[in-house]
Amino acid sequence: MFFRKGLTVCGRFTLTSSSEALAADFEVSEVERFEPRFNIAPSQEIAVVREDEAGVRECVALRWGMIPAWAKDPKKSHAPINARSETAAGKPTFRQAMSRRRCLVPASGFYEWRGKGGAKQAFYFRMQERELFAIAGIFEVWRGDGGEIIETVALLTSDANPVVAPVHARMPVILAPSNYKRWLDRENRDSASVADLTVPCPADWLESLAVSSKVNNPSFDEPACIEAIEANS
Repeated sequence: MFFRKGLTVCGRFTLTSSSEALAADFEVSEVERFEPRFNIAPSQEIAVVREDEAGVRECVALRWGMIPAWAKDPKKSHAPINARSETAAGKPTFRQAMSRRRCLVPASGFYEWRGKGGAKQAFYFRMQERELFAIAGIFEVWRGDGGEIIETVALLTSDANPVVAPVHARMPVILAPSNYKRWLDRENRDSASVADLTVPCPADWLESLAVSSKVNNPSFDEPACIEAIEANS
C-alpha cells in the first residue's frame, strides 16, 4: 500500500487508557486487553468501535489506511488515512463507507505539526479533563477473489478549532458521547443526516502542549512522546 510521505493532518494519535475504560466509555461488552500506545501511526492496527449486523457495539482491530472495496491489488492501492468530512460523501473511495460503515476511533490525544519545510514543532492535543474521546471514522471491507478479507479505516477531519488552528488548519472530527449512537446507526444510510456532527469540536474541550520530535519516529512509542517541552519559536 502507498501512503503519502511526511507528516499529514492527524497522522499520529494515542490511546493510553485501559481496555476496561474503553469498554465502559463506549458501552462495549468485551474489549481485548491492549498496552498503552503513545505513537499510533498509519498502516498499524487500531481499535475501532462499530455496530455488528445485530446492532450491538463491538471493538475490533482494523488497519489504519482505507483500501477501497474496488481496488484490484491492495498492496498497490493508495490507502488514505484521512477523509475530509465536507466532501467524503461525494468521493468514490469514501461514499459507501460514509453511508453504511461509520465507526468510532477511541483516542486519548492526537498530534499536529507547526511549520513548513525543515524542522517542525510537534504539538499534542488532549481533552482538558484528560478523558478518552472518539474520532469519527469510516471503514471499508476489501474482498479478494481467493476469499481474503482486509478491513481498513480512515479518520474524518474538519477545519481546525481555535485551539488547533495556530498549529494546523485541519483537525480530526471529535464526537460528543451523546452523538455516538447516532453516528454508529447502521440503519441510517443517509450520510447527509449526520453531516452536522462532522464539525470542529468546541475549543474549551482541548488543551495543547509542545512535545519532542521523538514522536516523528513511528517506531518510538513511549510516554516521552507526550511529555511537554518548551516550544520552538
